[in-house]
Amino acid sequence: MNEPDGWVNVGRLGRTRGNRGELTGEIYSSQPGRAEKLNNVLLDRDGRQRLVQIERVWSHDGRPVFKFSGIDSISEAEPWQGADVLVPDAERARPEAGEYSHADLIGCSLLPENGAAVGVVRGVEEYGGPALLRVETAGGREILVPFAKSICREIDVAAKTIRVEIPEGLLELP
Repeated sequence: MNEPDGWVNVGRLGRTRGNRGELTGEIYSSQPGRAEKLNNVLLDRDGRQRLVQIERVWSHDGRPVFKFSGIDSISEAEPWQGADVLVPDAERARPEAGEYSHADLIGCSLLPENGAAVGVVRGVEEYGGPALLRVETAGGREILVPFAKSICREIDVAAKTIRVEIPEGLLELP
């Protein structure tokens, strides 16, 4: 996706939830309550965009569920399943020094010291321990790589690269 100037991708919508036009989502932030702080967002799916106001956000099974103004039924919500959620750059949550936002990590290529690129970060998963980078390999496989200093040696978000030292056997896991 090519983000419009001045906008940054902070999440992605999932599937519809309920019959009032609500959609589940994923917000690329480690800051608790980040979804609830969003107000006006730009939805972008396959080049089609819509500026919407968030009426309310609630949580279901650990994921935010969004209700947008003007999207009031399942049929109105379905076209936005899988849409990226963008905010103006000025409203972006800024990480502390030495930290990285999930939005900055998504799209980064994992590059080992020697050898071909491992793949591209497509998401960041958190399950209570260290974060895991959800990486799509060149062959289309998905692998999880721990986001740890011992593995992710150098991160350059401007160049969209992460220099990695992959532990032996990690790439062969199913």
